[in-house]
Amino acid sequence: MRYQGESGAERIRVRLMAQDPISRAGLAGQLRNCPQLELLGEEEYDGPAVAVVSVDRIGETEMQTLRRFQRGDGCGTVLVATEIDDAGLVAAAECGVLGVVRRAEASTDRLVQVITAAASGEGSVPADLLGRLLDQVGRLQRQVLDPRGLAFTGLAPREVDVLRLIAEGSDTAEIARTLAFSERTVKNILHDVTTRLQLRNRSHAVAYAMRQGFI
Repeated sequence: MRYQGESGAERIRVRLMAQDPISRAGLAGQLRNCPQLELLGEEEYDGPAVAVVSVDRIGETEMQTLRRFQRGDGCGTVLVATEIDDAGLVAAAECGVLGVVRRAEASTDRLVQVITAAASGEGSVPADLLGRLLDQVGRLQRQVLDPRGLAFTGLAPREVDVLRLIAEGSDTAEIARTLAFSERTVKNILHDVTTRLQLRNRSHAVAYAMRQGFI
């Protein structure tokens, strides 16, 4: 998300999105003169950038916008919101938002700090909001996922076991013998994991589990 400007300094490409022209102009006015940033035009979509999305609150329409940026080319997302309730906070996390800033706290320095963190793939959330998010995640794990044998990542224990054995070089028959499953069950588990998490194949599934720290 960084590139060399004419002066040779490394700059962060920033794409602005707001629900109305006045809000977008306000963001642009705050960030335009920051030497470490390069603001992209409204129709300039090629290449990776940090997306700064300004909304009043997080509803279904706003979530669709956040998901679109999540699917973009190497695009980290910073959310500037007027109101952030618990449901909206969890929704933002699910949509891959890296940074959250309350509109009332969106000074130029704060925005640059959060944008810089997002450009490096790092999260930045106000401490009180982070505490609320962790509470929501814990409640979801206890009330919804635990009874179904799932982790917050969406991987059940037996799915982790299968992926771990694949990573160790076991084939389907060996995994079935080790876990006392049928080969059909092993294949079904792999199919469920790759389909649910939109992974390409078993190697991609193993790589995902390793990145998440499960194996």
